[in-house]
Amino acid sequence: MEQNNIILDVHEKPTIAKWIILAFQHVFAMFGATILVPILVNSQAGETVLTIPVALATSGIGTLIYILCTRGKSPVYLGSSFAFIAPIVAAYLKGGISGAMTGIMVVGLIYVLVAIIIRFAGKEWIHKILPPVVIGPMIMIIGLGLAPSAISQIGIDSGGATLDWKLIFVALVSFLVTAIIAVKGKGFLKVIPFLLGILAGYIVSICIGLVDLTSVSEAAFFSMPQFIIPFVSYTPSFSAILTIAPIAIVTIAEHIGDHMALSTIIGKDLLKNPGLDKTLLGDGIATFVAGLLGGPANTTYGENTSVVGMTKVASVWVIGLAAIFAICLSFLGKFTALISTIPDAVLGGVSLLLYGFIAVNGLKVLIENRVDFGETKNVIIASAMLVLALGGAAISIVAGDLSITISGMSLAAIIGVLLNLFLPSEKENTKPVKQIEEKANKKIKQKA
Repeated sequence: MEQNNIILDVHEKPTIAKWIILAFQHVFAMFGATILVPILVNSQAGETVLTIPVALATSGIGTLIYILCTRGKSPVYLGSSFAFIAPIVAAYLKGGISGAMTGIMVVGLIYVLVAIIIRFAGKEWIHKILPPVVIGPMIMIIGLGLAPSAISQIGIDSGGATLDWKLIFVALVSFLVTAIIAVKGKGFLKVIPFLLGILAGYIVSICIGLVDLTSVSEAAFFSMPQFIIPFVSYTPSFSAILTIAPIAIVTIAEHIGDHMALSTIIGKDLLKNPGLDKTLLGDGIATFVAGLLGGPANTTYGENTSVVGMTKVASVWVIGLAAIFAICLSFLGKFTALISTIPDAVLGGVSLLLYGFIAVNGLKVLIENRVDFGETKNVIIASAMLVLALGGAAISIVAGDLSITISGMSLAAIIGVLLNLFLPSEKENTKPVKQIEEKANKKIKQKA
């Protein structure tokens, strides 16, 4: 790989002023998505499952853990993962906070286990288990599965009451600002369309009286994040593990993809140095610690990779300072109280695009990897996964007092992997029409 004009290498430390400015750019890039995860989880669950301060704190702590595990060789920021929104809600509804947090910690341990296997057996086996025909539909399911939540937040679902023009107007402003900046934004603005969409919608909400700032005035300037610790706040429960754990299939693939993208930008193969085993280890321990403290699962953030590409600064020092800033923000009581006053309509307008983006990214995986849907096996895999997940399929396994339910995305992921491994291919029996035509034309020319 050739280095693409990177100004600072991963180990270089910029001047203090530039260091701070660049770190804040990374904070702004990750901020909108990181705070959205707890907000959306709580909205779907109807109760407080995750808190914004803990999400910010575990994001920063997780990034610092990742930097240590990769020995400061990979400028990656870890933030809250959207892939786990629906599984966390499902796990919470089944097993309470203990089920949700235990599930997140198990996901972290799965990353660590995969990292150990890669360390000794290499990484080629991952591509056999996680081909694009499994990963693409899985990403689509994540976005499409969340779609009803966005519609409900705006207040335009079929079962809703009389339409409220204020809510629709706010959602429309949030949607349009996000969309326009995503399309027309230049430089750093193009990296933070969702954050700016939320900000625009929030300002409009204040102007038309949808925001109650009482909680902000009552909040303390500094407050301790409400960490949820196992054996202190709850007793770990393994009843909902299979509701969350299989999603690791998707996020491991996402992890690899993000590191490949960053490798291209900085001109260094991060999957070789520090190595996929170390990057996955860092991500896994970070996710385990996030669950240990009551936060959402972590994932590598493409937004921050975009900032590296835009600024041409790949310094781990900058990423580390951004992580420290995120931790500091989690202790600002009035700041986090202000975020909690964002109306649902604002989130719905932004999510309308966000969930669509996630679904389309799954489609892009299929297109970019040229998945052949002329082969019936691929059609069966994708079809089964989409119908099982979006149809709300669930399987319960009861063994004595232990009851385990596999549902939705988790069930689709497991079935997708199994079908890919064991369903016979028809390649030897079928040939693309184009290939047959080419051979026929070649024979005709030879005879002529």
